[in-house]
Amino acid sequence: MKKDIEIPVAKDVHVVIAQEWNKEFLAKDWNAYIINNRKDTIEMVLVVSKGYLGDKKTSTMRHGIGTLAAKSFAKIELVQEDVLALNNEFFVTFFAENKLYERRFVFPEHTVTEKNLKPIPVLNLDGVTAK
Repeated sequence: MKKDIEIPVAKDVHVVIAQEWNKEFLAKDWNAYIINNRKDTIEMVLVVSKGYLGDKKTSTMRHGIGTLAAKSFAKIELVQEDVLALNNEFFVTFFAENKLYERRFVFPEHTVTEKNLKPIPVLNLDGVTAK
């Protein structure tokens, strides 16, 4: 029965886009990160990302992160400045507590800007958190 199906809610896992100084190119880069703010390790972490707005869309990228320890983070990808004008979606799936969790994170168009930067504690960088 449908009422017997438990759909776990993915809490304390976040996707952020942070701005970092690139020493090699002497410029600021935008990088997407996944943060595990849970008290336990998450396993088999997969992230699928894409950008879209009307008829414009980016290619779909798939990232196998693997295992992510509690209170840690991993870099997903570099985000090009042009792509920030689109809606950016990150679909995250992982295993924890012997259950499969999934969650969709979206950065609406033009929300990743320097004026929207806030401190990200686990990452120790300034960034924008997905909704």
